[in-house]
Amino acid sequence: MKKLASLILLSAIATLSGPAMAQFAKAEDAIKYRQSALFVMQQNFGRIAAMAAGRAPLDAKVAAESAEVATYMSKLPWAAFGEGTDKGAPTKAKAEIWSNKAKFNDYAEKMQGEMNKLNAAAKTGNLDSIKAAVGAASGSCKTCHDAFRS
Repeated sequence: MKKLASLILLSAIATLSGPAMAQFAKAEDAIKYRQSALFVMQQNFGRIAAMAAGRAPLDAKVAAESAEVATYMSKLPWAAFGEGTDKGAPTKAKAEIWSNKAKFNDYAEKMQGEMNKLNAAAKTGNLDSIKAAVGAASGSCKTCHDAFRS
């Protein structure tokens, strides 16, 4: 049973990460991919943020699971911000992403670091640690959105 569960998990990871490593056939595909990855990340982060803000009761198991998913998803969208993906499907991405790629990549890396910290905090089940990590992760998202999202 453990082997089957491991095989399913590995298949899911390969399915989710494979498209990010491959070249997208169309700009619209890349845009949809990154929007989907960011949406899933946001949904899982939102569950934890609601707990941290007191809008939902703390459920340590849900917080840990959601943090794990959000952390994984935080690694995926960046490959889909390639050349030519500034046009195509509707997008809120500003042109500054492509004209200031180094800063954009730096913000993405900082956010991933904060998501890793949130993941560690959520695993403790300590609400104060989760609150602090949610605040830092949220701040890193806001910094990038302010600079690169319309």
